[in-house]
Amino acid sequence: MAFRLPSLRRNWPTASMLARGLIATVLVACIGWGGALYAANQSVQGAKKAEDAGFDGDAPTSILIEASSGSVLFEKNADELRAPSSMMKLMTAEVVFNAIKKGDIKLTDEYRISENAWRRGGAPSGGSTMFAAINSKVSVDDLLHGAIIQSGNDACIALAEAMAGNERIFAADFMTKRARELGLTRSTFANSNGLPDPGNKMTVRELGILARHIILDYPEFYKLFGEKEFTWNKIRQPNRNPLLNSMEGADGLKTGYTKEGGYGMVGSAVQNGTRLIVVVNGLEDADDRASEAKKMLEWGFRNFETRTLIAAEQPVGYAKVFGGESRSVKLVAKTPVKVMVHKNGSDKLIARIVYSGPVRAPVEAGQQVGVVKVWRSGNIAVETPVYAAESVGTGSTMRRAIDGASELVIGMFRAGAEKL
Repeated sequence: MAFRLPSLRRNWPTASMLARGLIATVLVACIGWGGALYAANQSVQGAKKAEDAGFDGDAPTSILIEASSGSVLFEKNADELRAPSSMMKLMTAEVVFNAIKKGDIKLTDEYRISENAWRRGGAPSGGSTMFAAINSKVSVDDLLHGAIIQSGNDACIALAEAMAGNERIFAADFMTKRARELGLTRSTFANSNGLPDPGNKMTVRELGILARHIILDYPEFYKLFGEKEFTWNKIRQPNRNPLLNSMEGADGLKTGYTKEGGYGMVGSAVQNGTRLIVVVNGLEDADDRASEAKKMLEWGFRNFETRTLIAAEQPVGYAKVFGGESRSVKLVAKTPVKVMVHKNGSDKLIARIVYSGPVRAPVEAGQQVGVVKVWRSGNIAVETPVYAAESVGTGSTMRRAIDGASELVIGMFRAGAEKL
């Protein structure tokens, strides 16, 4: 259900905000199903206690995300860095998926299983393995099957060595670099498979972002995560994801365990056209990991539904323009701004347009200006880019001078007010 924004109000930034160039425009609207989108007089920071979200999770760190919009339904210590264990294989898989997509490698390429890959990740290691034979050549396609379905450490090492020369280079120059490109700013990697190393750290939030990216950007490869078994070297192994056999619509993604990190899982399921992604980590028992992930997914499906807050191309507000023919530019979202809300309509939502400004002219139609952020009960629920709906040319010399003087006075006024 879309709605019309009845009014807009611009919050003048503080001097410190002017120094950073950040401006927040608050959207004020009423949502027809009983919840409300409120204007905020102060910024919302941090997450509310877990019990305020209506769910009492047992995992030390966890997050529940709606895949289409990226809306966060629940989070608990979601930004705490922990050992990701084999869940880190999602990053290795993404690097390989991306290389295939760009044409750098092919599924039919064959990579040799080195003695290092065999000893550290193969049959002699005692860990999860696809049982690839030493010095054998295995196709990229089969190595991906082994890494994803069987959680084969040998498969990951073989991919890393073939693509980068060794695991350390692969972790630094491939995994970390690619993670930063995807916006994973805190994740660090020391190897390709998640075997214990102090350099392997991820948050459940960034694992969830990574899982969402894989689901949305690589649908042809994502199917691998739902395959229930894979046989290599005449050894059949089932998929280690317990949700595949215990929950309707479950089709991914990855489990993990190390003594340091505990038991964790990245899972996803689709019901009635809605896909949810769950990440839990730090649990003490494999059964608890499975039950906690399933409980969170079921809670999400049972209690939430998707609502459209702003339709695609619908004006969402204005950004101030510096030195332009017009003093402001209309902003739109290219895709609908949707958020998952409680079915009982009890949510309190806050939406802000946040941009770096004033935006300097000229402004091109379609130019990204900022983002619209929506908070639900104190937690960020969704963040969507907003774009200029029209072009704004450069104004006259007098216009630019007036705008410059105006911004200087505003900055001085706000700086003086802060000292009072």
